[in-house]
Amino acid sequence: MNERDEAPGRGAQLSETARAWDRVAPKYAAEVAQHVAELRAGTLSFEPRESPLLRDLVHAGGRVLHLQCSHGQDALSLWRLGATEVIGLDVSREMLALAREKTAQLDAPVRFIEADVLDPPAELNAWADVIYTGKGALPWMRDIGEWASVIARLLRPGGRVFVFEGHPLNTLWADDATKVVLREDRDYFGTGARANDDFPALAVEVRTPAGEAPPIAWEFQWTLGAIVNAVLGAGLVLERLDEFPEHFWPEFAHVPPAMLGRLPHTFLLVARLPR
Repeated sequence: MNERDEAPGRGAQLSETARAWDRVAPKYAAEVAQHVAELRAGTLSFEPRESPLLRDLVHAGGRVLHLQCSHGQDALSLWRLGATEVIGLDVSREMLALAREKTAQLDAPVRFIEADVLDPPAELNAWADVIYTGKGALPWMRDIGEWASVIARLLRPGGRVFVFEGHPLNTLWADDATKVVLREDRDYFGTGARANDDFPALAVEVRTPAGEAPPIAWEFQWTLGAIVNAVLGAGLVLERLDEFPEHFWPEFAHVPPAMLGRLPHTFLLVARLPR
């Protein structure tokens, strides 16, 4: 894996991270037919802990914006959940191509925009009744305060942001251990960019030609406190914050479930933009 002593500047971080996700898009290309079949059958991509509340929010407000939408399965699931209009936004061109392919096959009223989440097009200002994000999205944010400010700008007055995300503590535990063990190279309060070393990094490495340095996906550690304070600092009203023992990514396969269940692995946050 390609390692560096220092991370590049913010613009270079974004560009290289986008190239890393472009590099792994073929993995998801092989799943397009299956994903389309699941959506046609009514199988949605949401976790049990997020589905009931998310359904209520989508039914209450028709315009839904999915930030960091990747290959579009969640955005299309939001449409199947009942959203009248859905827009997905992501920085990876190749992932968005897959999202558009699914949309065409389903003839779905879902639009996808290639853009940096921290610099979305002005046409989206005050557009969304609901903003959906999470399940691996926040670690790629270069500035959590900017992220929250963008959300406040994109919401309609009275609109809500819904975040279902991996718990920040997850990055501290050794993935290959047989019990919960702290990684020596991680700090819950760590700051600055770090090179991702699990996914997409391992898949990028496999798909990189011999002799070529694989693009690095640059990630960031945001504590739960930092996330909540960013939301409050952007003028949003916190309505709900929950932590759960379940996790959505196949992590910690060798740790007994009873031990894992004593720790939080996901959280759910809902906040509202005042009218």
